Amino acid sequence: MATAQLSHPVRIHKAPKETVFPSQITNEHESLIMVKKLFATSISCITYLRGLFPESSYGERYLEDLSLKILREDKKCPGSLHIIKWIQGCFDALEKRYLHAAILTLYTNSKEPEKVTEIYQFKFKYSKEGTTMDFDSSNTSFKSGTNSANIKRASVLMIRKLYILMQNLGPLPNDVILTMKLYYYNAVTPDDYQPPGFKEGVNSHFLLFEGEPVNLQVGIVSTGFHTMKVKVTTEATRVSDLENSLFQENNTAEIAHQGLDCDEEEEEYNNHIQRMNLEYSRQTCESSRKKRRVSKPVKVFTPNRK
Repeated sequence: MATAQLSHPVRIHKAPKETVFPSQITNEHESLIMVKKLFATSISCITYLRGLFPESSYGERYLEDLSLKILREDKKCPGSLHIIKWIQGCFDALEKRYLHAAILTLYTNSKEPEKVTEIYQFKFKYSKEGTTMDFDSSNTSFKSGTNSANIKRASVLMIRKLYILMQNLGPLPNDVILTMKLYYYNAVTPDDYQPPGFKEGVNSHFLLFEGEPVNLQVGIVSTGFHTMKVKVTTEATRVSDLENSLFQENNTAEIAHQGLDCDEEEEEYNNHIQRMNLEYSRQTCESSRKKRRVSKPVKVFTPNRK
């Protein structure tokens, strides 16, 4: 039985200056900082607005006129310490250019972790120097190489879209369990590599989804050195109002009733989520390829949402 989602209003302030993202992105190091901050801010947004941790687990930062809640170490909330360790593990893999995807998954039955209720996908690409930025918002693409202003604009749009999405989703079940799987680029990742907070995982051939899944495309941000893509998959019943008001009227994202992202040929965990008890399967061409290596958390946890 679902419970009301914890209320975390987004407050609007006239801040003197932006304090979340770097002001300049002109080289790979600055790009890495940007992507780390964008990833951590996104995870914080998700956990805060889905009511997974208490207010004390967050500090306040500003992004233009938007007041953001950013995860911080809270000894009174062990769950927040775990997810911060996961974020730090992702940072390590990003620094080494190993990380292909971080998949934050919510499920309800500890004995059936493959039966999920919500999924957040963060996918990464790397290049020595790039030339394009692509951000899906009202069919608009920004192409500017390492133009700092446009990169920041795309990043701000992504966070705003994520905030709007999280505030408009229906509530989660009472007791959800969080886990995160990391997928790597096999060609460059050592066989024995495990980032802090993670251990070797199993590249499963399937997941099961409770109810009818809906895929919500949040967007893509590219700095020219790094690209981060964000997608959300949740139950259709949680987005009934959102689909009518936000996605059609404001045109801020795309809904595709096709499960997880299936648009890049190098993603060997490509899949198609169907109704409950149907296989979360790979494309047939994958059978001839080597499985992508996977890490899982040393420990999963159930947030105290009572």
